[in-house]
Amino acid sequence: MTWLDIHILQTVPPSNINRDDTGSPKTAYYGGVRRARVSSQAWKRAVRMAFREDPAASADAGRRTRRLPQVIADRLREASPALAEHADAIGMLAATAAFRVNRATGDGRPRTQYLLFLGEAQTSRIVEALADKAGELASAADDEGRLDEIIHGLGLGRLGITGHPGAVALFGRMVADAPAINVDAACQVAHAISTHEVIDQFDYFTAVDDEAQEADESGAGMIGSIEFNSATLYRYATVDLRELAQNLDGDRERALDLAIAFTNAFATSMPTGKANTFANHTRPEMVLLAVRDDQPVSLVGAFERPVRPADSGYVAESAARLLTYLKEQDEVYGTAPRLTVAAYPQWLAEAISQAKTGTELPARDTLPAALQRVRAELGTLLPA
Repeated sequence: MTWLDIHILQTVPPSNINRDDTGSPKTAYYGGVRRARVSSQAWKRAVRMAFREDPAASADAGRRTRRLPQVIADRLREASPALAEHADAIGMLAATAAFRVNRATGDGRPRTQYLLFLGEAQTSRIVEALADKAGELASAADDEGRLDEIIHGLGLGRLGITGHPGAVALFGRMVADAPAINVDAACQVAHAISTHEVIDQFDYFTAVDDEAQEADESGAGMIGSIEFNSATLYRYATVDLRELAQNLDGDRERALDLAIAFTNAFATSMPTGKANTFANHTRPEMVLLAVRDDQPVSLVGAFERPVRPADSGYVAESAARLLTYLKEQDEVYGTAPRLTVAAYPQWLAEAISQAKTGTELPARDTLPAALQRVRAELGTLLPA
């Protein structure tokens, strides 16, 4: 087996990047104290959005929607104007045939019962298959039974279980009523938690009514408060390379490229919650990558005893704990990563050495160089 473990330390200033149903930053208790928390779903979406913005990875972004019938219908109108009048009905039947889901009841608009997670190429293939049969579909447009028969004869069901975008291959897909289209996730993402205790704070704000101010009227136009915190987060994810290759129809090279693209996006992306208010656009202080052939190993236990504030701050102590814990875990279990590489700045190396003399530091790489080394090592472990 082949796993790529991704360990990240990242300091986030005052922010509220992932909030609960009351608007408060998400938190969790770990090691007996309250920690800042960012859900795995929030960072997985950030990765998908990063894919969408990268021309080299945009095809792997995927799209999650209940409006697939409408998407198919709109594109079918463009591809085959002769089917425009019946496109909505055809779109619903096609979505049902391809992904084995029922129509939603309620507002009457063509929507599926569940959110579907699929790729742009899959949608395009459905539309192309329908457009190729435009003549038959048009002649059967007034006979729903015959229309359904023609659409099911196109083999659209195969499109729901093959040709997945990278995001579906990585994060999986689960539809309870249609297990045939489910995809086992090749990637697991942990909830990020702070390495230390956090105490939430409140920003009390007022908004001025400019017109009222010019009229010399007193008082604020609006008042309110926003809850926030700041933290040094430990973030972890792992990628099962063999599962990833299987989800990509056995395409080994694409699996290697996607694992590296995911690692880069996971390291450099940021959930967008309250970004306009806090502008919390930081990048990680340390990215530690481990290629393993035994099992994936989270290093969150390094922070079960919360890091305490010191003159050197939280980052140096957190990094020293992380590196020491990795070494001790493998010593206890008689294991070792096939490759360990790390990207971190020189100032952090100096801070770790000053705060924790004797901590063994991995060779310092840039993130692009570290990713190149990881891909080469993964290539030796993933069978052709």
